[in-house]
Amino acid sequence: MRENISVMAADRPYNDYYHYLKNRFGAVTYKVSVDGGFTCPNIDGTVARGGCTYCNNRSFVPKYLNRKDSIRTQIDRGVESQRLRYGAERFLAYFQAYTNTHDTVDRLEVRYREALDHTDIDGLVIGTRADCLADPVISLLESLARECYIAVEIGIESVYDETLMRINRGHDFSAVEQACERLAGRGIHIGAHLILGFPNERRRQWIDSADVVSGLPIKYLKLHHLQVVKGTAMARQYYDNPFPVFDFDQWVELVADFIECLRPDIAIARMAGSAPSGMLIVPQWGRKKHSEVKQRVKELLEARGTRQGIAKFTYY
Repeated sequence: MRENISVMAADRPYNDYYHYLKNRFGAVTYKVSVDGGFTCPNIDGTVARGGCTYCNNRSFVPKYLNRKDSIRTQIDRGVESQRLRYGAERFLAYFQAYTNTHDTVDRLEVRYREALDHTDIDGLVIGTRADCLADPVISLLESLARECYIAVEIGIESVYDETLMRINRGHDFSAVEQACERLAGRGIHIGAHLILGFPNERRRQWIDSADVVSGLPIKYLKLHHLQVVKGTAMARQYYDNPFPVFDFDQWVELVADFIECLRPDIAIARMAGSAPSGMLIVPQWGRKKHSEVKQRVKELLEARGTRQGIAKFTYY
């Protein structure tokens, strides 16, 4: 298994997660979503009830996923889907739905190992919150990381405490910093998820977020535009008092500006969200968001003659 991961290929002005994984595993590698039957501390009352104002879990769960199925069956279907759709050769089980470290260590290990026992799975990607990484859970992840690839994907959402309070996140940004610090140096790959576009924030804050995120020991980043989806508190807020959202060109320009300020070794896993059209209220772009955003951002950076990190990390 290859350990040396290039920062940026000569033909791309940003560090792409697809190539990050391909270099890591020596083949086209895709994640297969898994629902481990977990819930969220921001829903079940451990932290709060009602969940984050923007979140409807059904808006990002793949069609092939059914939490009533066994983990093995979910992986079988996901592997088949990713092979047919992307020509994937190797696979990571992506515990995506809800908060996937929110359980006892014993039950977590049973579910993780059920996924790792699948012959097509080379490792795990575990989506979670910064406030759900207790020491025993981190010790379990560190132990698994000695056996295979383990990534923990933390939902940052915003680096601003005012926003985290407004969206009912249930923790502040210092919880993210502390979680990353405690995960670092244990052989665990750290990923992050960031949403830009919350209505109380401004463009300068979104650009400055790149600098803040660059200070975290993360390997990759998912960048999403704010989407208002049905069945959320934010949807009700939007209907009562509509707020601005990005159009396609505005988002492409912002992503390019953000990337220019982002540490160049951070692989970019996403550049846009992808809520199903039947659930999405705004923004309605009417196109394949992620693939088209990537292409347009690439073209814009090339037209500018810039690249990832050039604004702050030219000599990194």
